[in-house]
Amino acid sequence: MELPSNLLPDEGSPEWMNKGDNAWMMTAATIVGLQSIPGLLILYGSLVKKTWAINSAFMAFYAFACVLLCWVAWGFRMSFGEKLVFFLGKPAVALDENFLLGKAFLGSFPNATMVFFQGVFAAITLILIAGALLGRMNFRAWMIFVPLWVTFSYPVTAFSIWCPDGWLYKLGVIDFSGGYVIHLSSGVAGFTAAYWVGPRSEKDRENIPSNNMIVVLAGAGLLWMGWSGFNGGGPFAVSTVASLAVLNTHVCAATSIIVWVSLDTFYFGKPTVFGAIQGMITGLVCITPGAGVVQGWASILMGLISGSIPWYTMMILHNKVTFLRQIDDPMSLFHTHAVAGALGGILTGIFAVPKLCRLFYGVPDWEKYIGLAYALQNGAIHAGLKQIGIQFGAIGFVICFNFVMTSLICLLVGAMVPLRLDSDALQIGDKAVHGEEAFALNGEDAKFENIKHNKIYDTHEFSFIREPRSLGVIQMV
Repeated sequence: MELPSNLLPDEGSPEWMNKGDNAWMMTAATIVGLQSIPGLLILYGSLVKKTWAINSAFMAFYAFACVLLCWVAWGFRMSFGEKLVFFLGKPAVALDENFLLGKAFLGSFPNATMVFFQGVFAAITLILIAGALLGRMNFRAWMIFVPLWVTFSYPVTAFSIWCPDGWLYKLGVIDFSGGYVIHLSSGVAGFTAAYWVGPRSEKDRENIPSNNMIVVLAGAGLLWMGWSGFNGGGPFAVSTVASLAVLNTHVCAATSIIVWVSLDTFYFGKPTVFGAIQGMITGLVCITPGAGVVQGWASILMGLISGSIPWYTMMILHNKVTFLRQIDDPMSLFHTHAVAGALGGILTGIFAVPKLCRLFYGVPDWEKYIGLAYALQNGAIHAGLKQIGIQFGAIGFVICFNFVMTSLICLLVGAMVPLRLDSDALQIGDKAVHGEEAFALNGEDAKFENIKHNKIYDTHEFSFIREPRSLGVIQMV
């Protein structure tokens, strides 16, 4: 029996496709997806008070679905398609089989793989922004904010920095796997949106422990291990640079954790799980711009810096600067992503190895992609200073653009629906917003069994109270 022409077996594995690269990129994309669903979903849902567990996790769940739909409908081609202007591609769908089965603009695998890989990167950016808005943003406003931001903000930075036709790409900015496009962008956008949405209720801003810190560690662990796909997929190939990127990623994160916990212990007298998680995140974010283009010793230095400078800005400086204190950022996105992402970009401009940059970017020119340290060593100081200037220029662009665009989007959304929940809903939480509760013990039909007295009480007779740094206790109403 003769197969139809559109099903010829040789077309399923064309000569230009590298099966190993394709398999790795699909795996890396899935691992990055797991950082969001369930990684950040678990982290957010467990780190907040129990009354906001569902809302916090649901913001991540909704954003992942919404971004992927917008991505295939128009976002991918705006970020990586045919140039419309120097900072943006032409909107177009990425659903046609002729396009999806064709060769990706970079790499030896189909466009379908590239669309998914870049799509989960876009999705995690929005989910990171959600971390700055937990516990008070109107969910209907979030439903509108997500598609607007992934349409008018994310594609501009992605095209400018990552697309070969982008103006910052052509200048020679080094952003290996998203220190600028994802982390600096989400840090600035989240902090800006938090300003426009306003703070949580005073009760929710008190120092109250998470509803399950062990589960928080599980979510953080998924985020950490998922970074193998995040940075390991950056070269779009199964390569030596990918292997180096993965190792550098975890070495930097481990160093940052040790530094952060040590500073907590020395300054506050107690090592904390929350501090360890923050150190992990800052280390992962800081290494991302240069994961595959710096040496192993540089990854340790970057870990030392990412575990100390963001620690200082978060734990010391934040409490001294009135403006920072006034903006409610529950997941400290400004410090862990904006500060750490900018640091990573600057340090990459110092420690980027010319040989590794040539392997990654495929260019032979020593005057481009060279860290300042190596430029000084090779007598090319002008090239090194130029690289640092480009790194700083990209930081300025990402900060300014995301501040302006996120503000405009928040103002537009606020003109349609309230950005912030009303005071009654803020007091109640998940039950008021979604009509659901995360824990059965708080449910209307839940029962509390007093084993000691062999009695079962209806929970309507009890209320939970939670003191700072203590477990919840049951008390008669």
